[in-house]
Order: sequence, then C-alpha cells, then structure tokens
Amino acid sequence: MKRLYFGTDGVRGRFGDAVMNPDFVRKLANAAGRHMAGKLGTGAKRALIGRDTRASGPVLEAAVAEGLAAAGWDVGLLGVVPTPAVSLAVRELGAQLGVVITASHNPADDNGVKFFAGTGFKLPDSEEVAIEALLDVPGPAVARGEIGAVEDGKARYIAQALTRLPAGALRGWKIVLDTANGATCETTREVLAQLGAELDLLGNAPDGRNINAGVGSEHPQQLAARVLATGARLGIAHDGDGDRVVFCDETGSALDGDEVMTFLALGKLRRGDLPGGTLVLTVQSNLGVDAALAAAGGRVVRTDVGDRYVSEALQREGAGLGGESSGHFIFPRVSPAGDGLLAALAVLRVMRDTGQPLSELRQALKKFPQAQKALKLVAKPPLASLPGVQRLLREAEAALGGTGRVMIRYSGTEPKVRILVEAQTEAAVQEWFAKSEAALRAELQVVG
Repeated sequence: MKRLYFGTDGVRGRFGDAVMNPDFVRKLANAAGRHMAGKLGTGAKRALIGRDTRASGPVLEAAVAEGLAAAGWDVGLLGVVPTPAVSLAVRELGAQLGVVITASHNPADDNGVKFFAGTGFKLPDSEEVAIEALLDVPGPAVARGEIGAVEDGKARYIAQALTRLPAGALRGWKIVLDTANGATCETTREVLAQLGAELDLLGNAPDGRNINAGVGSEHPQQLAARVLATGARLGIAHDGDGDRVVFCDETGSALDGDEVMTFLALGKLRRGDLPGGTLVLTVQSNLGVDAALAAAGGRVVRTDVGDRYVSEALQREGAGLGGESSGHFIFPRVSPAGDGLLAALAVLRVMRDTGQPLSELRQALKKFPQAQKALKLVAKPPLASLPGVQRLLREAEAALGGTGRVMIRYSGTEPKVRILVEAQTEAAVQEWFAKSEAALRAELQVVG
C-alpha cells in the first residue's frame, strides 16, 4: 500500500506546513505509539527521542513526547544527539521505540520525524503504512506516560565510538572536521580529540538556523580548501544529523561513498572479515564497485535507495558492510543504523594500518563513466504511467545490456526526479543521458 506521508527516511516537510507542524506531529507520534503498543502487548513501554540543532526541534520534540505519552508511553528526552546515538540508546537502555527529529542534510527550515524499533533498526514500510492507517482513528483511553530527560545518551555514544581505535591512535594527525552546525558538533569533535587528533573545525557553531548552511557533507568545497590550506591529512564532513559522512583527501579532492566503500570492503575481504564476501549497496552506486569486488572474489548485493533498505539487506544476507554513494555507511556488527562517526573511524583505521593516504586508497575503484542529474518537478505521476519514459528504459536495456544502465526514479524526500546513466564509454553515457532527460521533459512538468 502506498504511504501518504512517509518517504524514504521518515516524514519530512517545511516547518509550519500541513505536515511538519506540532499538531500533525503530535498526531503522528500518537498513532505510532498506539500501533507499536498494540504489537508489544501489556507491560511498560519506553520511547527515546533525539533531535538535531534546528530551531524547530524543541517544539516538535515536545509534540512527539506529548503524542507518545498520551498513548501510554514513558518518554526519555536525549536532547541534541546524532541519529545513530538514538539507535544505540534504544538498544542499550531497553527502550521499545526511538524517534529522531531531523531533516538530515536538508535546509534549516525543514524538519522531519523518523522512527526506530527497539532493535535499533528503522521501522520498515509495512509499519509506516500501519501507523498512517491510525492517524484519523481515535485511540482508547490509557494511563498517561511520564516524560523526563535522559542525561547519558551522548556519553554512551561517545564511549562506544572510542572503542573502535586504540587510545592515542590519532596523535599527531591534523584533521579538518566539518560538523554542519548539526548534531555531531560535540560528539565527533570529542571522540577525535580524545584519540589525539589536532582538529581544525568548520560548521561547529550551531544557532538553530545555520545547520547545513554552506557547510557539511552537501557542501565540501570549504572543507577541501581548508585541507589544502592547513596541510591536513584529510577532511571529514557530516550532514546535519550525523548518519552520513564525506571525506576529502590530502589534495583537497572529495571522495564519494562508492570510493570509500570499495577500499573498506576490499580490506575486509583480504582479512577474511567480510561475511559471505558480500557488500550491500543501493542501485545508485557505480558499477565499478561490482567489478572491483568480483575481481577480488567478492560480490555486491543491491537495494532500493535508502539506508534502511541497506540495513534490512545486511540483516537478510548476513553481510558485514553496506552503504550508499551519498555517504551512508552501515557496520551491522556494531550498529544497524547509518553512522558517520563509525565510518570516519573505520577510514582512519585503514589509513593508520596501511600507511596510505586517501588519495591512494581511493584508487581501488575504477569507476564506469556516469552522469547524474535531478530535475525539479511540479508533480510526480507514477513513472509506469509515462509511455515515453518506459519505452526509453526498454531501449536502453536492450542497447546497454550488462555493460551499463539508465535509472530513473523519484526522490523519496523532495519533488524531484533523478536520472543516472552508466556505460563503458563516455559517448554512450552522454547519448543515453540526453535521451533520458528529453523523455522526462516531454512527459513531466519540469521546473526550470
């Protein structure tokens, strides 16, 4: 069944719109609380709430807490913490539900709500459909839950991260760190500093309005320039809620998630530390990753776009590493959630153990030529209803076979359609990219 409000990563919108306002968010949280309570049966029910640094966060936090308490849940407020810290907290503190108030890498005027089960996994599509079904259904009268602060959520997350590298492992390392004026401003800085790194900070002064504003993983230009100016070994940039990360090598060149995933996976393969030789990626990742893994005796399993689909596939396959080209990385033996800090520590460990800089490590991936673009739309009719687009996809599959692909999909969080074209030659990429964009513009209302 189609979801009306949930996208690929929870419910998002502009604060104050028809969805992202206190009244609707309270109703959403109450519906989630009633649905999950029905699954859990009798007994105590505890939920934990974390948020990023957006000005609208406290208001929406109060709305979520009120909605859950009215459904009989005791609610613990973690305050400003990265998204993966909420996943950790629900597991370590025995909560049955986690909620994060964030719009991730989106601008400060946006916000969102996403839910985690007590296992630390994001709720699957089926649960979101069930929650939506309860939105306009009155709930039974239940004893109201209590709301209080949880003081050690951030400390628990920091303590877990510090176990990933030996004490003093980064002594003498100069690192540029951009925390996007978001939820990682304290956590990543504290972990890297405790490990001995010399930090040059960007995006580390949140004021509620500047999250992701020209800083963070979506804007690595300033990070790259600072790496070059300071002679740092690398640059690390988070998004607003800390579930993704982007790296710059010592030459000031940004790596994408595919490059990082390739050298991490190949290293694990060589050590016999990649269960089943399997790396889980989304359909968005470059086909060059598949070639690199296959040459080393490994394999790639692909999912729909969204880190929760990667997480579900990791569990299903029993695999040990997964992620997205956008910078989500999941290490399932540590956490089922995308975690930018864990990824940063994994990269730093490889650099430390091999003595290689990122500019060398990234050479493990030989990318297929690729072109991508997002077109802003007035509306998103089903792609299956567009005959010209469907004809184009059939023609591309027949022409490219296993040597390339054309992928067209809607964004799950924005009014956009995304085009991705890969092939063995740049000429083929440009040919099919032009055909793809023309087909979309002919059948969709494109803005600009």
